[in-house]
Amino acid sequence: MTLLHISTVGDKILREKAKEVTEFNGELKELATNMADTMRAADGLGIAGPQVGVSLRIFVIDFGYLDFVKAEENGEKPKSAEFRPVAFINPEIIEKEGKIMYGEGCLSVPKYNADVERAEKIVCRYFDIDGNPQEIKASGLTAVAIQHENDHLDGVLFIDKISSLKRGIALKKVKKFLGAVRENGSKTETELYGKQ
Repeated sequence: MTLLHISTVGDKILREKAKEVTEFNGELKELATNMADTMRAADGLGIAGPQVGVSLRIFVIDFGYLDFVKAEENGEKPKSAEFRPVAFINPEIIEKEGKIMYGEGCLSVPKYNADVERAEKIVCRYFDIDGNPQEIKASGLTAVAIQHENDHLDGVLFIDKISSLKRGIALKKVKKFLGAVRENGSKTETELYGKQ
């Protein structure tokens, strides 16, 4: 398992438009695997290339966790969430419908959550890790997660969609978190968020 350094708000790469993936090869598969491992270690739902210092249009989402949440929302009693990462390469959201407010967090804005308005339903076209074209119709948390991660590929953070007052609070929390990691963070936190 290889953990990658997570870029945090203020890092230049998070504000750049990521480049299209042009080669589907072993390197890309290794990157997706390392992103998934990093996301899991950081207890995240999704992670995008720029968040790990790679300016490529790729993100990974844990669909096992999404299935777990969906079951809970449907009144079922799900067992523990199975880790099931899915890579989206060169994604494009081609349809949006409705509006939903959802509490979002972000691995690049650690220790902060805020309600963000998103489209309630979407259709997204993308390529899988082997270069095969795919299309997904998503709603609720799945649609929110795809929109959130797709924004990263265009240099947009979820805190760009909230008030400047809340954004200021978020930046203070991130600074405090990073200071705590430097002072006495766990081995995993230091590996994920410590200075490279």
